[in-house]
Amino acid sequence: MKSIKVWDPAVRLFHWSLVAAFTANALILDDDTKLHQYVGYVVVGLIAFRVVWGLVGSQYARFSSFPPSVTGATGQLAEMATGRKHIHVGHTPLGALMIYNLLFTLAVITLSGYLMTTDMFWGVEWPEEVHKISITWAEFSVVLHIAAVIFESRRTKVNLPRAMFTGVKVLPETQGGN
Repeated sequence: MKSIKVWDPAVRLFHWSLVAAFTANALILDDDTKLHQYVGYVVVGLIAFRVVWGLVGSQYARFSSFPPSVTGATGQLAEMATGRKHIHVGHTPLGALMIYNLLFTLAVITLSGYLMTTDMFWGVEWPEEVHKISITWAEFSVVLHIAAVIFESRRTKVNLPRAMFTGVKVLPETQGGN
């Protein structure tokens, strides 16, 4: 087994803070409260931080290390279907698409939520509809993300949840990675 430091403290803090904020606003807090709005502002701040960190952060945090790739994603799906395993040190191609999906979706949620608080859009229906549809999509995406992390952890024998807590991926010696 080979241990590689992959996720820096900033990435892990971002990830778990976003998990807590999204969970609070989606499942716990009443959406008509000021606290719901303040948590939404925290999400905006987290997204802004992640965008900056994706440009200047550590190696595996940078967007350049996991560009969106339909070809890569279909290749990963083909590997899964045929039982082949390619261990990725950083994000997998499907994982990269999920990250971009979630960041974009959360940006839409926060923007539409903000619009609903402005005089210009107060009582206008479409921002609320966009907000609700985006929340549903984000919830679906989160469930899919968790299922994929569990599936890939079992398939590749790499404990991905532990890596997001510790920052270290423990990889099988016999597998190459990128």
